[in-house]
Amino acid sequence: MKRLLVIHTGGTISMSQDESNTVNTNGDNPIANHQELIQTYADIKEVMPFTVPSPHITMRHVKEIKQLIESHVDEFDGFVITHGTDTLEETAFLLDLTLNVTKPVVITGAMRSSNEIGSDGLYNFIASIRVATADDSNHKGVMVVFNDEIHTARNVTKTHTSNTNTFQSPNHGPLGVITKAGVYFHHRPYDKKTLPAIDTTLNVPLIKAHMDMGSEVLDFYAEQHVDGLVIEALGQGNLPPTAIAGLDKCLAAEMPIVLVSRSFNGIVSAVYAYTGGGHQLQNKGVIFSNGLNGQKARLKLLVALSNGYNHQMIRDYFND
Repeated sequence: MKRLLVIHTGGTISMSQDESNTVNTNGDNPIANHQELIQTYADIKEVMPFTVPSPHITMRHVKEIKQLIESHVDEFDGFVITHGTDTLEETAFLLDLTLNVTKPVVITGAMRSSNEIGSDGLYNFIASIRVATADDSNHKGVMVVFNDEIHTARNVTKTHTSNTNTFQSPNHGPLGVITKAGVYFHHRPYDKKTLPAIDTTLNVPLIKAHMDMGSEVLDFYAEQHVDGLVIEALGQGNLPPTAIAGLDKCLAAEMPIVLVSRSFNGIVSAVYAYTGGGHQLQNKGVIFSNGLNGQKARLKLLVALSNGYNHQMIRDYFND
């Protein structure tokens, strides 16, 4: 029987609903009350380094999870993390960028608290254990398991505020599925580069473009000398002309700026040559991201800066 380390961090999967339909954190994780069932799938050790709702998760928390896995990598055959759903994809991706581990690392959670009708927490947890103990789960990077699907940390995102099928991978689909008969992978993730350092002191804001966007926010970040900036641009990677003066100030401050699209599907491309168009932005030195959403591009830029990457190295890193 394989040995797994389960890391409980909080979130809806560890919460209960009261008579007023308000969901609150429990002192004990209800998932841990099903030991007789859980231990039939693997020899499991459970730890709870902290218990916080996912909007409270910081990079320091993720760094703690990373160090916990690294310190126990020789003792266990795989790792399962329970986590709140709001920032689950960010924790998964930051770990995927920085964790050099070939053994399975699986993150899961729940959209319904432990005592709600149709609660999905225990089911997702058991599914995650099954994935973490599957022989084919090695060398797959960090995976997100939800609603009988396996997703890569790079591609998965939360697509619905309350639906149990919220985690999807736009453009790509799931990495695999879980059935009663077994764990099945459709394909494998592409090879990626892992960088070890996470500098939690770096300031990398994320802003979203919109009609009539001005330069005020960009001017502010240029004056604040932030370490980098990610912009969710319009369409294939365009900005209103009214924002260009502020963008130029940020570039003049030698600030790396990464562009993604605010669109749900597709990737940014330097196509349009008009003022504020992607072709012009790329010529100015803006870095185009290869298909990441804004929150993940922010983490990738932060990791690049944490590991001392210069502008050209960051550009190459985002092309991977």
